[in-house]
Amino acid sequence: MKIVIINYGAGNIQSIKFAIKRLGYEAVLSNDVSEIQHADKVIFPGVGEASSAMHKLRDSGLDKLIPNLKQPVLGICLGMQLMCHSSEEGNTKGLGIFDVDVVKFDKTVKVPQIGWNQITNLKSDLFNGVEEKEHIYLVHSFYAPLCSETIAECTYGLDYSAALKKDNFYGTQFHPEKSSDVGEKILKNFLSSELK
Repeated sequence: MKIVIINYGAGNIQSIKFAIKRLGYEAVLSNDVSEIQHADKVIFPGVGEASSAMHKLRDSGLDKLIPNLKQPVLGICLGMQLMCHSSEEGNTKGLGIFDVDVVKFDKTVKVPQIGWNQITNLKSDLFNGVEEKEHIYLVHSFYAPLCSETIAECTYGLDYSAALKKDNFYGTQFHPEKSSDVGEKILKNFLSSELK
């Protein structure tokens, strides 16, 4: 199985690569359009600021490629947010895969949210073997509100989307590669041939 982690200069991609290696798989880091198109599974990471990350995607033509991929794609953290319609961060137009707009937490909670939180209302094969209220690791100031594509929730001042799914596209606001055994299960489920 060929696993490609999209390398566009906006992700802590080594930690994801190591997490995949711990599961017994090898992943390739690439921004090559053909290599990404021919992967069996694609991981779209992201750390940093939305508008500059989208600028990097546009510069490399990946903004046109990613929404048209047919294999399973997993966006992580900022990667998931960029797959949404837009983000308030930098007033950024996203890839439009998920039909939801990313907004900033209001002033009633401390931002960024850093640390462990619980996921609930799990609704996808991505969470096979994961119990309700398991703990996952997050670092973010912006969030995707609950919507029809929400497949897991977190609460931080309000309920929001911890994960999204549409067709072959998945997104997690949390970092599975930093979420201990639970995160490993979720990554393993994504890499599984049974994933629907």
